[in-house]
Amino acid sequence: MKTVEFDYNLPKELIAQEPAEKRSESRLMAVNVMDGSIKHEVFEDITKHLKCGDVLVLNDTKVIPARVFGFKEKTMAKIEILVLNMDENRWDCLVKNARAVKIGTKVIFDERYLSGMCIEKHDDGICVFMMASDYPLMDVLDKIGLVPLPPYIKKTTRDFTRYQTIYARQLGSSAAPTAGLHFTNALLEEIKAAGVQIATVTLHIGLGTFKPVEVEDIEHHTMHAEYYEISKADAAIIQNAKDEKRCVISVGTTSARALETVAQKYGKIKPSSGMSEIFIYPGYEFKIVDALITNFHLPKSTLLMMISAFGGLELIKEAYQIAIKARYRFFSFGDAMFLHR
Repeated sequence: MKTVEFDYNLPKELIAQEPAEKRSESRLMAVNVMDGSIKHEVFEDITKHLKCGDVLVLNDTKVIPARVFGFKEKTMAKIEILVLNMDENRWDCLVKNARAVKIGTKVIFDERYLSGMCIEKHDDGICVFMMASDYPLMDVLDKIGLVPLPPYIKKTTRDFTRYQTIYARQLGSSAAPTAGLHFTNALLEEIKAAGVQIATVTLHIGLGTFKPVEVEDIEHHTMHAEYYEISKADAAIIQNAKDEKRCVISVGTTSARALETVAQKYGKIKPSSGMSEIFIYPGYEFKIVDALITNFHLPKSTLLMMISAFGGLELIKEAYQIAIKARYRFFSFGDAMFLHR
């Protein structure tokens, strides 16, 4: 398939710059992928679509303040990095103007707290730094890092609360699993009270999720690996539901990536951890996910390709045009879509 097939025109004013005043009051477009019917609701109406015995799968990754500024020690040239992965002192970073950084370049991120030496360079602007600090590195990030809001959101903030799900637990993500931003504690309690089971997975969002597709044929796109983990207890909840033909609802494309990665590796859901490199696009047969809660995604993105695999490209195109005409809010702080059968 051609990447251009996943392009569309979006008026700039529909790119949400701030979240809805209340999380669960975002709009919700419910799309039945079997008959093509579309309903316009608010997010708290999601309870109408869930029934006793269903399993709702959340991604409990937590966003770190991964955007960090510094300067080259020798030239004082400014450097900006986005932390993608931290393995103790070894950090994989997406570097703005990566050509200015060579192996052996020393960068001062904060004269008191943090410096780093580039020890490897990879494609796509990724550099590996060996970091040095007298303080715990996560504490340093909390002091000097910024929330890595997407570039289409122009307001920089240190306020994590609305770019963090209420159930975020596992530190390590460079971006929020935005479909989960619509949930409140009260809404989750209502869902549990209805007999819906809650399971969690972890997938730390990095370049694999938000790297744009730049090749002409989507089959030639290479996904970057992202760390995932599923516990024994949560794997059992999900697999039991599949064995008993109960519905598994993925909250977000990242939860879906974790689930489908494990199913592709093992033929079922089992406790595991590792790196996900799965690329889901039309033609893929979902093995675990029966329904999907998601936001409205960027043109030509792997996320739009994934939901097109679930709902069918033509139906997704139609739904997006309806959303534009109805003035839905798009992208990270925008409204939601529920794809179901």
